[in-house]
This record gives sequence, structure tokens and C-alpha cells, in this order.
Amino acid sequence: MKEITWYGRGGQGAFTASRILGAAAMLKGYKSLAFPSFGPERRGAPIRAFTKISREPVTDRSIIEKSDYAIVLDDTLFGEEILNSLKPEGLLLINTQGGKELPADERIRTVNVSEGALKVLGRNIVNIGILGAFAAADAEFEIADIEKAVRDYMPKGLAEKNIQLLNEIFSAVGGKDDLS
Repeated sequence: MKEITWYGRGGQGAFTASRILGAAAMLKGYKSLAFPSFGPERRGAPIRAFTKISREPVTDRSIIEKSDYAIVLDDTLFGEEILNSLKPEGLLLINTQGGKELPADERIRTVNVSEGALKVLGRNIVNIGILGAFAAADAEFEIADIEKAVRDYMPKGLAEKNIQLLNEIFSAVGGKDDLS
């Protein structure tokens, strides 16, 4: 089973991205489960979301203890505990505009999705854009599957802008296996 933990703030769309990734996995014949975990519901409050993907039905609805991927939408949420929650071969994707000091660890990959989101969407909403970095890092996911899931899930105008951002980030990191 592939397990992904998302870290974001209320209103950033971490749970939406979790569901879209699950939908993209289903397009490839996988089973998936996406669910959130948050305290008081308010914009800006830290939240986590989870995506579980497997060839078999996903029946375990518990919070992920050790992730294959941790995806951080806002670098102010990063802490050592996130790195410690990764499996030894796991990967941490962090949206950052720089300035945040991160530990030297080969499992950390950074990408500035915020800059592209501001340009394409006019807002710092990075949830779909960071899926471009995820698709570049994970050999099992194709950008076309994520595009289809975005189109199926979002209203047309919003979907097309997010797909543009998704592809810009995928291209910016060089496609498969070329994240910094």
C-alpha cells in the first residue's frame, strides 16, 4: 500500500488534492481512500489529509503513522516530526519560496509552487500544482491521469487553470525523477 500524508492549512485544499490523487489512482485500476484530520474548522488552521492507495481494497481508515510521501503545502508547517514520520525510503515534497532552513536529508525535495500559483491562479493555492511534483517523483503516476481527475472533480474554468499549473510544475522539475 502507498500512503501519502498531506500537511496544509484550512482553505489550501490539502483534502481536495488528497481526493484528486485518489481519483487519479483509481483511473489506473488502484483502490484508494482519502480522508482529512483537523481540529476546529477555520481557515488557516493546520490540517492533515491522507491518501491510501492499493491494488487491494483499502479497509484501514486509521491515520498514517509512517508515510511513503509527505506533502507540505506551506513550509511554515514543516517540523522534524514530519521527516520522522516518513518511511526510510519515503520522500518529502515541500512547497517553499526559500528562506525556510531545512535539514540536509536526501529524502527532502523542494519546489516553489507558490510562484506559479500566483501567476496562473492569481492566488497562492498550491494543492493541484504540487501534484505535478508528485507525478514527477512517482513512477506509477502519469500526469494525464491527474489531469483527468482534476477535470472530473473541478468546475471547467478552475480545472483548466489548475491543469496549466500542474503541467508547469511538472515541467519545471523536469518531469520524471528530476526534482531538486
